[in-house]
Amino acid sequence: MSHLLTLLIALPLVAPLGLWCFPRRLVRAQQVYAVVVSALVFGLSLLLLRQSPLDADGFLARFREQLPWIPAWGISWSVGVDGISLFLVLLTTLLTPVAILSSFRAVEERAREYLASFLVLEAAMLGTFVALDLFLFFLFWELMLVPMFVIIGVWGGPRRVYAAVKFFLFTMVGSAVMLVALLYLAWQYARLHGGQWTFDYFALRDVMLPYGTELLLFAAFTLAFAIKVPMWPLHTWLPDAHVEAPTAGSVILAAVLLKMGTYGFLRFSMGLFPYAAFRAGPTVAALAVVGILIGALMAWKQSDVKRLVAYSSVSHLGFVMLGLAAGDPRAIAGSVLQMVNHGISTGALFLLVGVIYERRHTRRLEEFGGLASVMPVYAAVFLVVTLSSIGVPGTNGFVGEFLVLFGAFHAEALPLGHWLVAAAAVGIVLGAVYMLGLYLRMFFGPVRKPENEKLADLGAREVWCFVPLVLLVFAIGLLPGWFTKRMEDSIRQHCAYATARVLEMDEIRQAGGLDEAQSREERSGRVAAIQGAAARMGLAGGEPAGGGGGPPAPVVEGGLRIEGAAAAPAGAAGMLEPRPVEAGAAAGGGDSGSGGAP
Repeated sequence: MSHLLTLLIALPLVAPLGLWCFPRRLVRAQQVYAVVVSALVFGLSLLLLRQSPLDADGFLARFREQLPWIPAWGISWSVGVDGISLFLVLLTTLLTPVAILSSFRAVEERAREYLASFLVLEAAMLGTFVALDLFLFFLFWELMLVPMFVIIGVWGGPRRVYAAVKFFLFTMVGSAVMLVALLYLAWQYARLHGGQWTFDYFALRDVMLPYGTELLLFAAFTLAFAIKVPMWPLHTWLPDAHVEAPTAGSVILAAVLLKMGTYGFLRFSMGLFPYAAFRAGPTVAALAVVGILIGALMAWKQSDVKRLVAYSSVSHLGFVMLGLAAGDPRAIAGSVLQMVNHGISTGALFLLVGVIYERRHTRRLEEFGGLASVMPVYAAVFLVVTLSSIGVPGTNGFVGEFLVLFGAFHAEALPLGHWLVAAAAVGIVLGAVYMLGLYLRMFFGPVRKPENEKLADLGAREVWCFVPLVLLVFAIGLLPGWFTKRMEDSIRQHCAYATARVLEMDEIRQAGGLDEAQSREERSGRVAAIQGAAARMGLAGGEPAGGGGGPPAPVVEGGLRIEGAAAAPAGAAGMLEPRPVEAGAAAGGGDSGSGGAP
């Protein structure tokens, strides 16, 4: 067992102590130290790309860690990384040194505390993405709140206190509701297991709850994550936080912190409560599309460049939530990829806004014009990032949006998926309108302000901040298969488990319902009641999906092998990815929908 993940969290958590070894006046030495530490964390995180077999839960076996922490309460140090969290970890470790490097000149007052906040924030974000114990996840989720509150409230703009308090209160409301739901779920597990508590993710997801209870818990978790994304209509804290935060704070907020919401929805809302997620999918998808359109329209009308980019995040992350709500593996893969893409593109946009703000101390669009002739390198980088943001083919943005829309269009879980995709496509058009309009107004035409005539172009330090981001724009856009290949097995396993649970819950409800929470062992007593239906669906031996008798036999439908569950009821089949098999294997499967196992 490797302890790499523990090291990745511990290093930035402990490293701030080293900042106090430097005299306060040696600001540059403190900054270099912080960059070196965060760059070392990034270098170590690249080891996660080494080939490693998946364990039974779909995680990289080599990097899975589980050690008792508070045994009396069933709390453990349980961390792991799979294809869903892998690139979010890498995104975090890449953008932290970039953000710190970008702020060398912007923040020199109380630099030690500023840099310490960023390193602690990095540790909290990494812990959130790798925690597999729900208590541990909640601990890191809350830890993240403190340094970001300090970064906005101390080093932000004129209305920084208002923005920081608003960010804090919104997040705390969601966290409090999620904590109640988390404790209730753990209590149900303890009630079913003789008072033995646990917060282990894989143990808690096997607790079967009545549909009404599951829906309430799903709503509680989803509220916390929707605030963090943020989804419409819970997005109002984001523009204020972005506008008032220092540039590096905006970069991390947009590129990484918002992904904690989308990741949390996929891992925990959908993972712990798959039946409720399946039933609520159309509602979540509809809210996501509304967010796409409203975010785009609000961005279109902004005259402050930073506020425009902030509203664009609401629109772009609507695509991520649409793909997750669709439940289709292709859409989910697109959503995971789009989380990374948004982090790269929007993080770069906030860096670019920070560059011009350092020189002109304004973000008003009317103050610019003709900058392409004054700052050609800056204009070229801005163009690449703009094209990425609107999803031009060949850039990273195109791949993620295409997979999301393609998967949502074919998702049986979305009855009105075609219309939702059409509305989301309007959001893409609006995105092109406001981003290209922004570029034209800033860089073309005459230089309207005398202050802009002698602006300095990007310096060497600033260029190095953009180099990895520009390279990733084209690497993902031109070689998307390299990235999606590392996600697909984990996503397929995630979807297979969710579909099995949907099947099981449907059959239990048809057989008389579920009056109270049940453990996997107690549910085995209902096998006889659903034998006939299960056999018709092709489950081996009539075992209910997810019922503890091992994975159900694969079903062959029309020459396509569906791993991990039998033919699902209407809508649930969209949560599994069909995999081609040889014609000979398909021959024994019977007619489509018959459920015969090969």
